[in-house]
Amino acid sequence: MAKKSNSPSRIAENKKAAFNYFFEERYETGVVLHGWEVKAVRSGKVQLTDGYVVIKNGELFLIGCLIQPLKTASTHVSPDAARTKKLLMHKAEIRRLIGKVEQKGYTLVPLNLHWKDGLVKCEIALAKGKAEHDKRDTIKEREGKREVERAMKSRHR
Repeated sequence: MAKKSNSPSRIAENKKAAFNYFFEERYETGVVLHGWEVKAVRSGKVQLTDGYVVIKNGELFLIGCLIQPLKTASTHVSPDAARTKKLLMHKAEIRRLIGKVEQKGYTLVPLNLHWKDGLVKCEIALAKGKAEHDKRDTIKEREGKREVERAMKSRHR
């Protein structure tokens, strides 16, 4: 029997989140999925870019995460790619998050989906939106790093 690895392997990542938000705290949550969704996730048919997390009735829900159904999905199931998925977290942690999200400017953003011990987990972050000038700073910083890398590569040749 194959041994399960404990290291999480990435399924999908929300790269746009780091550009649009400052992350305050990160949390790992479980995700409630249907069988066809798990099969599609194994095939890598997940898009997290437009996803966001909302709190309703003391529960967390992931909205905007698209899981494209496989062509071989069961005939008796009508798959909905944009279905709202419930996130699993301890009540005490959710209560803490509710208090922080109600503060001005905080939101919950999904960062990635990954496998952990055979289960699909979602990493979410308590985040604050970046202003336009902060986004420009991020772009400048990224381009500066690229320039340094290019200079180092050409130097070593």
